[in-house]
Amino acid sequence: MNRLETLQSQLDEPLLVTAPVNVNYLTGFESTNPALFVEPDRARLFSDFRYAAAGKRVEDVEFTVTKRNLFASLADELSGRIGFEADAVTYAAFQTLEAGGLELVPRRGVVEALRAVKDEGELALIRRAGEITSEAFARLAQEQFSGRTEKEVAWRLDSLYHELGADGPAFPTIVAAGENGATPHAHAGDCEIPAGTTVVVDSACALGGYVSDCTRTFATGPLPDRLAEAYEVCLAAQQAGLDAVRPGVTGREADAAARDVIEAAGFGEEFGHGLGHGLGLLVHEAPRLSQESEDTLDVGNVVTVEPGIYLSGLGGIRIEDLVIVGDAGPEILTTFTKELVTVA
Repeated sequence: MNRLETLQSQLDEPLLVTAPVNVNYLTGFESTNPALFVEPDRARLFSDFRYAAAGKRVEDVEFTVTKRNLFASLADELSGRIGFEADAVTYAAFQTLEAGGLELVPRRGVVEALRAVKDEGELALIRRAGEITSEAFARLAQEQFSGRTEKEVAWRLDSLYHELGADGPAFPTIVAAGENGATPHAHAGDCEIPAGTTVVVDSACALGGYVSDCTRTFATGPLPDRLAEAYEVCLAAQQAGLDAVRPGVTGREADAAARDVIEAAGFGEEFGHGLGHGLGLLVHEAPRLSQESEDTLDVGNVVTVEPGIYLSGLGGIRIEDLVIVGDAGPEILTTFTKELVTVA
């Protein structure tokens, strides 16, 4: 059974899929303005003239050229009771469909649940992306950081991805030194990286539509005692999180395994985000590993395990691996060392 057939077998009513990443996942069709209407025995693909040639080549669907205002066309083409992706349809688009007389039923996470369990083709691409990322980090670690700007180091890592055969970075590379590293989603800046601090490097590459994710924290010389202690605590917490990533474990349980280590060491207030997230076509997708997660891990999930400790005014620590959930335990795809590397 292919992806589209699997979805059809699970539907209670026809489903209108409008998130571009979900349309791509189900059909291979890439468009900034797509819709896929899935019924038990029929699938109709919609997009405007710019994508007509590509749409007509998609197998197992009927393609219809629409106006640029996709939802106005859908309101004319569709009828009756239909499910729609509540997280992908704007209120304006909802009003357009409703004005066409449709009975709209909000649905959440239907296609995302399928995407969360990767097939062998997807896993092969993610594994290779992980290999490239690991090698890029290894090459970067041979270079000096001090005296270079955060942006220069980020650009160097991005260029390594291209040199190693990736399509490019999956998201803007984070290089955050010293105080900047105490912000989890910092931006690489123009300041020079000083000696005697930590540098958080969070980066990923894209390959064949799929992505990796990895974070390592480097040192630019001897660290203040509190930062050095935080590194060891974060490393222990990350290992506890990895050990917990198994089928049947909930996202909350995995998060707690790492969080308990950090809290016991007195750094609980400095770990404010979740332990990790799913990954595939997007950098952030299901399942989530966090205190709020309602997900349960399954074989074939791909997740990150990335606890962090952020010391305001001093520096940050984050250690992240990319992991496939397997029957025999986690398969760790990012293999660059997690021992503290000095790049003075």
